[in-house]
Amino acid sequence: MRDQDIQSASDFLTTLWREGRHAAAMPDELRPATRAEAYEVQARVERLSSRPLAGWKIAATSLAGQKHINVSGPMAGRLLAERIVPLGETVRLGANRMLVAEVEFVFRMGTTLPPRGAPYEQDEVLAAVEALHLGIEVPDSRYLVFERAGEQQIIADNACADQFVLGPEVQADWRRVDLAAHEVRGVSSRGPVHEGRGANVLGGPLIALTWLANELSSVGVPLQRGQIVTTGTCCVPVPVLPGDVVTGDYGSLGAMQVAFGP
Repeated sequence: MRDQDIQSASDFLTTLWREGRHAAAMPDELRPATRAEAYEVQARVERLSSRPLAGWKIAATSLAGQKHINVSGPMAGRLLAERIVPLGETVRLGANRMLVAEVEFVFRMGTTLPPRGAPYEQDEVLAAVEALHLGIEVPDSRYLVFERAGEQQIIADNACADQFVLGPEVQADWRRVDLAAHEVRGVSSRGPVHEGRGANVLGGPLIALTWLANELSSVGVPLQRGQIVTTGTCCVPVPVLPGDVVTGDYGSLGAMQVAFGP
């Protein structure tokens, strides 16, 4: 893609995002043909922010999720600082069409992992982590039916990133915990309880974090010190409506609550 086409594709998607509108698809002439081109389009979303990039999300971390939206594997998306909702504040759903909350494990990086030729191993990625947090993602898509958009269009659309609530830092010695086996629950104030565990994200949160470090490395992007990485929903996403409260219950690792408004 030419630089002007990359910018035009980004402008199309970010205008929808800013204005709370949705479209059936990107214009044919602006659709990226490869994952690499899609990430180039996605990268331009950082121009919407006046602050350093807050971090990253991973979408489609389960086989069921990948099949549901017809993609070949997980996808990385950018978390803009302006879209991080402070814990304790109400998440305003606005024009959000997905209307779900996703209960996730979140890592905060203490060391930068720069792009390199050799893949990162899980042990060295873990050594670069400063802290583990709880988190609830509130994703959205700029497409009317995102399940039919396809891999390249979803990546270009920031992998369905929208709002995110960073929960408390885990005080327990989480490095001694098998996060893949750890049970997590998403509880709605309307009654439904969704149960899951860390293994639902690519086999485990640390596996997902290592995937993200290598995915960024493959497109020449560093995973920076201070950035957060939310690794994907551990249980089936919890449907939300204005007035709901969702609790992310991580058992011995803690809990967090998020309230939703119109």
